[in-house]
Amino acid sequence: MSEKSPEVEDDTGSYESGLPGFLGTIDVFISKVEAVMLAAGVILMAINTCVNVVARFVFGEGLFFSGEINRILIILITFAGIGYAARHGRHIRMSAVYDAIPTKGRKVLMIFIALFTSVVMFFLCYHAFGYVETLHSRGRILPALGFEIWWIYVWAPIGFAITGIQYLLTAVKNFTSDDVYLSTGVVDGYADTESEV
Repeated sequence: MSEKSPEVEDDTGSYESGLPGFLGTIDVFISKVEAVMLAAGVILMAINTCVNVVARFVFGEGLFFSGEINRILIILITFAGIGYAARHGRHIRMSAVYDAIPTKGRKVLMIFIALFTSVVMFFLCYHAFGYVETLHSRGRILPALGFEIWWIYVWAPIGFAITGIQYLLTAVKNFTSDDVYLSTGVVDGYADTESEV
């Protein structure tokens, strides 16, 4: 166990956009908002779940609103997380054909993929917004917490919009740089490390 473990690059620190000027400022701002949303969501879910378990064992009855709070937080984490994954180039890729083509072809394909994915995200954002409007017009409320249910689904169009913006910025980054980028700050390639999971 005395062997020195290989250095693994930490990408969880402060985010630096690869975009110039105003686009870089927007990218960094969105990354900070996402990081706060994800961190707060996970911490609040852990606290809520732990308090509910303790209440169940100590008082014999859990918190009546705990399930609804976790539902809200899962939706928040899911839709904030898709933008985070896009920003850090962590979405699932099926790259057998992509890896076989030369760099110029990969660049063109990555621009197409980023633009197409951006359009799909904005399309989903539009429909998610329509869904939230429908929920708002129906006036349904959460039984335990008592506020309108559309508030918890507002994160869906926001998450899709942020992800669409991120993929659009990725396309811009690929247009303006020589390398192929998976996101505004992640260059395409595979890291060779000796560590195994």
